[in-house]
Amino acid sequence: QVQLVESGGGLVQAGGSLRLSCAASGRTFSSYVMGWFRQAPGKEREFVAAISSSGGSSYYVDSAKGRFTISRVNAKNTVYLQMNSLKPEDTAVYYCAAKNRPLLSTVLLQYDYWGQGTQVTVSS
Repeated sequence: QVQLVESGGGLVQAGGSLRLSCAASGRTFSSYVMGWFRQAPGKEREFVAAISSSGGSSYYVDSAKGRFTISRVNAKNTVYLQMNSLKPEDTAVYYCAAKNRPLLSTVLLQYDYWGQGTQVTVSS
């Protein structure tokens, strides 16, 4: 059982930066793959980034490569998404998710626990 709470969303201008945080409950956080997904109005939820349980491996959607960085601090039960060079098309609700099996995945249905989401709005 994992409970996830996102924070750090807000309104920024194009080209700006934002760092999202996801705080997890429980003592098994270090065994989970963690991911970030986003959902824009009228669109399906899509994969953004994932990180291995140790933090040693990560993977990004093509549109985020070179701009976003996922990281985690297991001692704090926290995963982060640093977003730089933000674009209006990044506007979405961003969700943190946890997966209890070890392989990195871009597939939404393979994640077991979800946060409530945090709104990111990028103005032009």
